[in-house]
Amino acid sequence: MGLFSKKSTVPHIAPNKDTSLEKSSISAYVQVLKGPRITEKASGHQAVGVYTFNITEYATKRDIVRAVQSLYKVTPRMVRVVRVPSKAKRSMRTGRVGVAKGGRKAYVYLKPGESITIA
Repeated sequence: MGLFSKKSTVPHIAPNKDTSLEKSSISAYVQVLKGPRITEKASGHQAVGVYTFNITEYATKRDIVRAVQSLYKVTPRMVRVVRVPSKAKRSMRTGRVGVAKGGRKAYVYLKPGESITIA
C-alpha cells in the first residue's frame, strides 16, 4: 500500500532561491548583502579588519565574496557565515510577547592594510 510507505513519490521542491548571480549586475550583489551590522561588538572587530554584514538567507560564501569585491573594491581573505537565532521579546507598553526575527550574518576578514568605509 503506497499511502503509508516511507518512500515519497512527490519530488522535493526546493525553496525559491536564486544563487546564480550575474557578475556584471551590481543590483544582484546589493540583494546578497542587506547592509552592515552596526553593533558595539562589530565596531570592535572593525579595528582588526573584520567587517560584519547582514545577508540573505540563501547567500553562499562565494556570493558574499563577489558582492564585497564589486561594492567595496577589496578582496576578502576569508568569510564566515553565522545563523542569528530568533528571540522572544516582550512589549514594554502592553506586555505582549512577540518574536524578533533572526537571520544570517557574515564576518568578512580583510587583508592587513585594507579597509571598508561604512557610512
